[in-house]
Amino acid sequence: MFHVKRADSGTLGTSDNTPGRTGTLRDDALTADERPVTHQVKLPVKVVERPLRQVAKRLIVALLVLVLTALVVYADRAGYRDSADDSVDLLDSFYYATVTLSTTGYGDITPVSDSARLTNIFVITPLRVLFLIILVGTTLEVLTERTREEWRLKRWRSALREHTVVVGFGTKGRSAVQTVCATGLKKEQVVVVDPSAKVIDAATADGYAGVMGDATRSDVLRRAEVHKARQIIVAPQRDDTAVLVTLTARQLNRSAKIVAAVREEENAPLLRQSGADAVITSASAAGRLLGLSVLSPAAGMVIEDLIQQGSGLDLVERPVVRAEAGKGPREIDDLVVSVVRGHRVLGYDDRSIGTLQLTDRLITIVRASPGTQITPHPRPLPRD
Repeated sequence: MFHVKRADSGTLGTSDNTPGRTGTLRDDALTADERPVTHQVKLPVKVVERPLRQVAKRLIVALLVLVLTALVVYADRAGYRDSADDSVDLLDSFYYATVTLSTTGYGDITPVSDSARLTNIFVITPLRVLFLIILVGTTLEVLTERTREEWRLKRWRSALREHTVVVGFGTKGRSAVQTVCATGLKKEQVVVVDPSAKVIDAATADGYAGVMGDATRSDVLRRAEVHKARQIIVAPQRDDTAVLVTLTARQLNRSAKIVAAVREEENAPLLRQSGADAVITSASAAGRLLGLSVLSPAAGMVIEDLIQQGSGLDLVERPVVRAEAGKGPREIDDLVVSVVRGHRVLGYDDRSIGTLQLTDRLITIVRASPGTQITPHPRPLPRD
C-alpha cells in the first residue's frame, strides 16, 4: 500500500492487488477525460493546399472539358442529327456534350456521319472518361482514404524501432520533445500519447505521430509501440497518472530509459520505485531557478541557457576520444563538468578520476552549433 501526493486534492489511495506490480491506483479516481473509451493512431499528414480550392479547381477543369466537347460537336454539327428539327446549333452542342459526358445519352442527338462518329471514338470518349475522373475523383479519394491510412499504419509500425514515446504533450512534454529533437532526433522517431484529440492534432501538425488514448492502459501504449521504444518521457498533468504510466511502461519495456516529471517532490521516490530511471520535479526545479535568479540573475540566465538545447551554451554528453585518453579532465579542450565512469557520475575535480579512459563519457559545456548532438548513454544509470 502506498499513497501519491497530489498537488490539487491531497492524497490518492492505491492498492497492491495487481499481479506483477508494487501497486496500482484506483481506476475510479481518474476522470472521464483521462479514461477515454477508444484510442486512435494519427500520423502526420502534409497538407498541400485547401480542400475547397482543390474542389474548385476540379470543377473549373470539368467545365473546360464540357466547353471543349461542345465546341468539337458544334464544329462538326453537319455530322449530327437532332430528332426534333434535324439541325444542331450551339445550344444543341452543349446539350449533347452534357448528356454524353455524364453518360446519360438520351439518343435524341446522334452522330450520323463517319467523321462525327470517329470524333466520338477518339475525342469525345476520352473527354468523357476525363470528365468522370474529375467529378468522381473526390469520392474515390474518400472511399480509399481508410485503406491508405491502414496501409500507412502497418508500414509505420513495421519500420518503427528505437524511437521516443512522449506521454503528455503539454508544456513539459512539448519542451522535452523540442529539446530532444534539437540534439538530432528526427520527428519521425517521436510518438506522442495524449487523451485529448486537440492535443494529438497539434502534435501531428508539428510532424509527430500521435496516439489518442489513456496512457495508463497497456493497449494504448502498445499502439505507440512502447515495447520497441528506446526512451520514454512521462509528462502528464497529474502525479498519480505519471506513476501509473511509468508502472505500465516498465512492464511493457524492461530496457527503455524512462524519464518522468512530477509536481510534488515527495512523489519522486515513488516514481523511481515504479521504474523511472530519472525523475524531474517540475515545481521544485522552477523554484530553485527562481531562487538562483534572485541571488544572481546572471547565473539564472546561464542555467536557463544550458538547459535550452540548440542556442547559446549546451550541455553535451559524449565519449572520450583516443586523443584525450590518459589526460586529466582539465587538460582537454572542452570544458568538462562531470565524468561518467561505469555507473558513477564524478565531478571534474574528483581525485578518483585520475586520467581519462576510453570507456569514460564526458559531460561538457560547448557552444551550440547546428552539428552539436548529444550521444545518449546506451544503458541508463541504476535506479536508487
